[in-house]
Amino acid sequence: MLTIIAHIHANTDAVDQVKSELQKMVAPTLAEKGCIAYDLHQNNDDPAHFFFYETWETRDLWQDHMNSAHIAAFKEATEGLVREVSVFELSKVPHNG
Repeated sequence: MLTIIAHIHANTDAVDQVKSELQKMVAPTLAEKGCIAYDLHQNNDDPAHFFFYETWETRDLWQDHMNSAHIAAFKEATEGLVREVSVFELSKVPHNG
């Protein structure tokens, strides 16, 4: 299993447009093979800062998602409207006890 945290920081004058485009990706992504969770969040202190919290069955299936038509459409629709994107691939650390 793979957890992804994606940070998307919109330009302050494009928050509503970027948010709308991010919301458009949720339904098609949840329908993708291997997608367990795909939750969009917005920072309460910085409305231009969005996060996706994602869980995927495998890294290969997440890579398929990253090459999907809706990811390409998001990139095209928000070109010049997003100032930073950071993606973190995470593995759960088992606890003792």
